[in-house]
Amino acid sequence: MATRTRRPGAAPRARDASRRRLPMRLLLPCLLLVALMAMLMLRGYVHSEILADHRVQAPASSDKVPEKILEGGPVIDTRSGRTQSLSLRDHRLVLTFDDGPDPEWTPKVLDVLKKHHAHAVFFVTGTMASRYPDLVQRMVHEGHEVGLHTFNHPDLSYQSKKRIDWELSQNQLAISGAAGIRTSLFRPPYSSFADAMDNKSWPVTEYIGTRGYITIVNNTDSEDWRKPGVEQIIRNATPKGGKGAIVLMHDSGGDRHQTVQALDKFLPQLKAKGYEFDNLTEALGAASAHTQVTGVELWKGKAWVFLVGASDNITAVLVVGLAIIGFLVISRFVLMLLLSGVHARRVRRPGFRWGNPVFEPVSVLVPAYNEAKCIENTVRSLMASEHPIEIIVIDDGSSDGTARIVEAMGLPNVKVVRQLNAGKPAALNRGLANARYDIIVMMDGDTVFEPATVRELVQPFGDPRVGAVAGNAKVGNRNSLIGAWQHIEYVMGFNLDRRMYDILRCMPTIPGAVGAFRRSALERVGGMSDDTLAEDTDITMAMHRDGWRVVYAEKARAWTEAPETVQQLWSQRYRWSYGTMQAIWKHRKAVVEKGPSGRFGRVGLPLVALFMVVAPLLAPLIDVFLIYGLVFGPTEKTIVAWLGVLAIQLVCAAYAFRLDREKMTHLISLPLQQILYRQLMYVVLLQSWITALTGGRLRWQKLRRTGVVGAPGGQVPNQRSRSGSSDRRPVG
Repeated sequence: MATRTRRPGAAPRARDASRRRLPMRLLLPCLLLVALMAMLMLRGYVHSEILADHRVQAPASSDKVPEKILEGGPVIDTRSGRTQSLSLRDHRLVLTFDDGPDPEWTPKVLDVLKKHHAHAVFFVTGTMASRYPDLVQRMVHEGHEVGLHTFNHPDLSYQSKKRIDWELSQNQLAISGAAGIRTSLFRPPYSSFADAMDNKSWPVTEYIGTRGYITIVNNTDSEDWRKPGVEQIIRNATPKGGKGAIVLMHDSGGDRHQTVQALDKFLPQLKAKGYEFDNLTEALGAASAHTQVTGVELWKGKAWVFLVGASDNITAVLVVGLAIIGFLVISRFVLMLLLSGVHARRVRRPGFRWGNPVFEPVSVLVPAYNEAKCIENTVRSLMASEHPIEIIVIDDGSSDGTARIVEAMGLPNVKVVRQLNAGKPAALNRGLANARYDIIVMMDGDTVFEPATVRELVQPFGDPRVGAVAGNAKVGNRNSLIGAWQHIEYVMGFNLDRRMYDILRCMPTIPGAVGAFRRSALERVGGMSDDTLAEDTDITMAMHRDGWRVVYAEKARAWTEAPETVQQLWSQRYRWSYGTMQAIWKHRKAVVEKGPSGRFGRVGLPLVALFMVVAPLLAPLIDVFLIYGLVFGPTEKTIVAWLGVLAIQLVCAAYAFRLDREKMTHLISLPLQQILYRQLMYVVLLQSWITALTGGRLRWQKLRRTGVVGAPGGQVPNQRSRSGSSDRRPVG
């Protein structure tokens, strides 16, 4: 049951405003999800987790490669139709480092070069330059040259010209964003000496020249990637007979401590033999390979580097969020399993009693707004009650004849109170003012009680410390997929939670569908309040702060009609989540207060905030990283981890169903619920946050009812068929 406040003549305007606002409410969460996935895709791209090609071409024939290239030097210039190779003069060494920059080893290499006043050429990949732009900037600032080594290191002989252009432009974009320069130097991945050029790699070298780049291979390989030992690296890197050379080393791609140690010995040793260590253009006596980038190209590069940094930072935040949600999920499940078991053993042990049995009559309040399809089932179920009751139906300005239906039933002990539409809290307070008895039972106009429900619900009042009792609300219309999902949620989430919170003495919500209160406790806290949209959570928190115990009566079962469409479910959960946030904020001062209020504030409020606000907001991260892991890997570990989380949830759900004596067949839909339902709850909660942060005010929204729910076993007697009512059978 949900009531709403409506100003005369304002409905059309409200509906128009709702239609205008709804797309934005949907748009903001969708944009956030799209931005999140875009950032994850960017990270996967930059970390070579997508679009990376790790194939390496086998050696081929070289009959189409010019002889002067095969027998020439390591600098190959094919620009403007040239076919030229260059070598270095004697005692000139150009140290080149591939595959960086690396956050651990590149700074150490730069430190050694600076220590010995040597320059070098760093052939950086776009992926690494994008992630560590400060190191590229340091290279340029300290006088080294930077060259392209493609974006994510594919063998270009496998690639189309379009892919080659893309690799070059993206690599150049990263360097421009990092250091504000362009470079004309290029080294192909998996390259070797000039005489290793073949019919597969030579066309690529020719094409690279048409794009304005000089290709740099090497003629001295330190083979440091093999980690042969410091002395062997020095021997491999030392040219024979004092000749000039381009030396291949690596500052990334693994553990490079041998490279750093060898470099620290190699530089002074060869300097003592008269060698000079320059960057390439210094060694060739040519103009610098670097040109400054300005204007649009510079800002494109900076934007790229910023986005890459943001994607890494966002991913790091998401990983922290995933760790938090993992901790919360595991903690909640452990607490629920342990404490719900304690609760069940306590209340089910032989001879358990809350106190002296309660036989006194109670008042049952049924607030109703346009419940014509449901109200007869509700009232007749109450008439079958095993406990003495009076029934007060408060018609909150219904326009569908709800009050007339109840009056026409002509049942004893049933009173109808009419009022103008003022909202559910006002209706409950009106009912309280008309109630005769000291124990007040509250239920919704779309809910059906079993004969024993009221009796079981009021027994805890035998303990004078108990001020309120939460009953066991169950989904009656569970035969649809969305109904089955809510059935799982009610049994697993709400009822296990209530057992746990009962033991912890901080139950946050007495369900509006089935709850009971002492009149004196209600009057002490000022009755039902309309300060929030979750009046049931609000009054429960107020009870705790006033020092009353709030307990859970598992046998007090009530069957309620859950929303049957996604739109109705959205509306209901949006109100619940926003109302819960309002209630937490309203009672925030309990955190610093003393006595019962302080205990609830320091125990109950944090648990409610963590488990009912933070956890649902972060829960979709599990599915986001599932998709990320399936696309980018490691796929097997991702699937195992997700199945592990699902297994934990299945264990909890099975235990909850066992405690509630429910059939396990509905758990078949649990995996699908975890994938789809969680996203819906996430968007709902995110929308609630947006509403709260923007100062929006949510209105009550009436759910469309069908009147199909009856108590199991056919315990709603004498149901009359009305024209226009649903012909669907009650669901047990």
